[in-house]
Amino acid sequence: MGGAAEKHRRTARLQRLRAKAGVALLALAAWAFPASAQFDQEDIDPDAQMLLVADTLVYDQDQNTVTAVGGVQIEYDGNRLVAQRVTYHRDTSRVVASGHVEIVERDGNRILADQIDVTDDFSEGFVQALRVETVEDTYFAAENAERTAGRLTTFNRAVYTACEPCEEKPNRPPLWQIKARKVIWDGQAKTVRFENARFEMFGLPLAWLPVFEIADPTVKRKSGLLMPSIKGGSELGFGLTVPYYLALSPTYDLTVAVTGYTKQGFLGEAEWRQQFNNGSYNLRIAGIEQQNPQEWAANEVDSHETTRGMIASRGEFDINPRWKVGWDVMAQTDKNFARTYAIEGYSGAVQTSQAYLTGLNDRNYFDLRGYHFRVQESVLDSSSAARNDKQPWVLPVLDYTYTPDAAVAGGELDIDVNAQSLYREEGMYGGGDKLQGLEGESGRLTAEAEWRRSFVTSAGLVITPILHARGDAIYSNLSAGAVTQVEAFAPGAADIRSSYYRSMATAGLEARWPVLFSMASSSHVLEPMAQIFARPDEPYHGRVGIPNEDAQSLVFDATTLFERDKFSGYDRIEGGTRANLGIRYSGNFAGGWTAHGIFGQSYHLAGENSFASSDLVNVGAYSGLESDVSDFVGLFGIVSPGGLAVSAAGRFDEKTFELRRGEVRAGGAVGPVSTNVHYAYIQSQPEYGFGNDRQEVGAQASLRFNENWRGFASATYDIESETLVRNTFGFAYDDECFTYLMSFSQQRTAGGETKQSFGFNISLRTLGDFGSSSGALFGDR
Repeated sequence: MGGAAEKHRRTARLQRLRAKAGVALLALAAWAFPASAQFDQEDIDPDAQMLLVADTLVYDQDQNTVTAVGGVQIEYDGNRLVAQRVTYHRDTSRVVASGHVEIVERDGNRILADQIDVTDDFSEGFVQALRVETVEDTYFAAENAERTAGRLTTFNRAVYTACEPCEEKPNRPPLWQIKARKVIWDGQAKTVRFENARFEMFGLPLAWLPVFEIADPTVKRKSGLLMPSIKGGSELGFGLTVPYYLALSPTYDLTVAVTGYTKQGFLGEAEWRQQFNNGSYNLRIAGIEQQNPQEWAANEVDSHETTRGMIASRGEFDINPRWKVGWDVMAQTDKNFARTYAIEGYSGAVQTSQAYLTGLNDRNYFDLRGYHFRVQESVLDSSSAARNDKQPWVLPVLDYTYTPDAAVAGGELDIDVNAQSLYREEGMYGGGDKLQGLEGESGRLTAEAEWRRSFVTSAGLVITPILHARGDAIYSNLSAGAVTQVEAFAPGAADIRSSYYRSMATAGLEARWPVLFSMASSSHVLEPMAQIFARPDEPYHGRVGIPNEDAQSLVFDATTLFERDKFSGYDRIEGGTRANLGIRYSGNFAGGWTAHGIFGQSYHLAGENSFASSDLVNVGAYSGLESDVSDFVGLFGIVSPGGLAVSAAGRFDEKTFELRRGEVRAGGAVGPVSTNVHYAYIQSQPEYGFGNDRQEVGAQASLRFNENWRGFASATYDIESETLVRNTFGFAYDDECFTYLMSFSQQRTAGGETKQSFGFNISLRTLGDFGSSSGALFGDR
């Protein structure tokens, strides 16, 4: 009986040891390193089974200890502890693991130490020779670590880095590391404090920091200073931006920043962000009281003002799974503040403010938007004076598309509705050649439907009948000045009304005959294709007066050859009977090479040619479609299995085959070199507003010197003016823990001005980024 009782007591003690060891395993990992989750006994699965393996289990009644010795392995709740010896001191309630201690947490973190000594409630303890490797590939080491008060962990002579050790030379210092005499982790405040720290690169100290504090790596959002950045420009001087982040709530925060410029003083910025279950929004403000506005030249507008600022907001919310509403708006004291001071997200040449409501359900789409445009420019000349007054308010633009799921008469039916209404305070006129925008109000409502069905004959011929109907209601309320401009633009042909109604019906037929040719090492598909569209003349043909706002750009090329209506927008309608003829080609070759091409021509057969009739912007002039027989258009491209792609496209005179418009592109990567080259040529279009030929060539290239270093360059050259419009070059370094980029660029304007900019960026993984904005640090020349 006595032996049985003793065996029972030993079993009970062993069960208690196992419970202690299981809890210790989970806690030691969290206790030993700040990146681990803060230990909470509630995280332990009460039903988890613990496995204890050891050469010997020793019960010392005199010392009141239980010790597992020799090849100790403890697995509990997804965590694993390996050590030479694990001892539980029942008198002092301490657990000691020693001898090549290794802990692998259930989330993958790996912790190594010579010895870990901790109380069974884990409020106090000591670790000797600590090393940690996390699943995020960060590394931490310390001579020893001590935990007190249940929340403070002090690491002595600690080293932290996010760089992997060199496999060939593990003793080589990492690319960068932080060494500190003492690191204090506050588990309650969620902060990590470095004392007497220095930052090293390649083992060389670069910066000494007496003390600095960062958020616990387990904390996703915490108030504190963010990494600074450098800004600048010739008129601004050099500037340093210091941002501060305030985590006010789990759902909203605030970032404030101050930038000190050597010439213009202090710029203040603030951004409020708030997240909801169905969306988010932000509010950004910025402002400055300029100290030296005279730095800007006398012919530049707005920038000479003293008090400048802006306010902007973006947001998007889901109303339900199908509908969402959003906005992106900005207002500023002058038209160039945001671009001058490189306000993030608002420094583009054209700023578009908009609000929208969209809906998407299967194949049906609804989009309602309002727009306002602001041109952010600084130079006042004859071509850009008061350009913002000429930009329209577009309130609203509506697009709706409905496609029934079921076939209609065996074919597919598409219904589209488009509406737009806009107001322009001042007219946008192109020196008498065209009237790009009329002063006043105008609007249009368009509804159209298209039905098509394909039939395949036994010989493989695909025949597709097409039916299309469209109706427009147009109104205009032009100013007296706009009316005068229209009458002067088209004497005797002006047709200015307050309302217009027009309709168009089209009957079309398309025929395609794909033919496959197979060879030993390749296959080819040739597809002759023909279309014919019969319709009446364009309403109001030859009468100028209907505003054209969304159909001002017309490009006739191989991609638009087989379009039913080749105008780019709704404000123009193609009329008359037209045929499109061409051939398409695709090929597959041995080794993975592919080729594709298209070539053809369009023919005006009857009625009035819409592209030969003038409108307010002369949109059909020099399009290649203004004659009964169009120019030839073609495209051909080749793609290699390695990613090299070459393509050429062009439009050629229908009589002389002279090049009217052309483009060549080539790009790909061969070994360490990747390149992209393009060439574009557009013949002069005087009536369309371009009196000279336009011709430019551009290239981008990148060369990787080795696994980490690469150089890059790009340039755009205007052949007609013999001007290097822009060029950029630089180099970059990148690896798993560090990236560095430096670039220099130049941009030349039509007026002969040169703007130079220098930029750099340093990114230390887990610590942050530091660098310059895209501002012109070298200034204008």
